[in-house]
Amino acid sequence: MKKKFIVAITGASGSIYGLRLISALIKFPVDLFVLISNSGRQVTAHETDFKSGPIAGYLEKAGEVFHEQAILTEVDPSDFFAPIASGSFQHTGMVIAPCSMNTLAAISSGITDNLIHRAADVCLKEKRTLVLLPRETPFSLIHLKNMTRAAEAGAIIMPPSPGFYTRPATIENLVDSMVARALDHLHLNHDLSPRWGS
Repeated sequence: MKKKFIVAITGASGSIYGLRLISALIKFPVDLFVLISNSGRQVTAHETDFKSGPIAGYLEKAGEVFHEQAILTEVDPSDFFAPIASGSFQHTGMVIAPCSMNTLAAISSGITDNLIHRAADVCLKEKRTLVLLPRETPFSLIHLKNMTRAAEAGAIIMPPSPGFYTRPATIENLVDSMVARALDHLHLNHDLSPRWGS
C-alpha cells in the first residue's frame, strides 16, 4: 500500500524547509498532499525562487525528478471538503515546515479555521504522526506553552536547529540535516544527510 503524506508550508521564515521536504518526498513512491497558506506563499515568494503557480510545475522547472509512482496533489487550505479533512482518510503522517506561531497556537488550542489546522487536528485525534518545525526566535513563554500543549497531545516538536558536527559546507546541507530528521520521523529510509558515526 502506498504511503500518503501531508506537507504544509505556513507563513514563518524558513519556507526552504518545506520546499526541500517536498522535493525529497517526491523521490519516493508516495501520494503527497501539499498545502501552502496565503502568508506561506508570500514568505516563500520573498525567500525563494518559487514565486507563484502550482508547486509541481515549480519542482519540474527546478529539475526535480518525480518517482514514477509519486503523485503530488496541491490542496487549497480553505477546502474543508478535501479528503485530508476527515479522520477516515488514512495517511502516514503530516509535517508543517515551517510552522508559524499562529499555526502552532491554533493547533495547541484545537482551533481549526483552515485545512492546515484541521488536518493537524485530525493527526492528533487519530494518533498519527504530526511533525512541527516551529520557526521563531527567541521563544516567548506563550510559544513554549503552546509547544508543550501540542507535544502533550502527541505532536513532535522539531525546531529547525541544524547540527554542525557534519561540517555543513552550504545552506542546502544545513537544510537537508533538518529535512532528514523529518524523514526519519516519517519512517522513510534515505541518505539525505550524513548520520553520526557513519
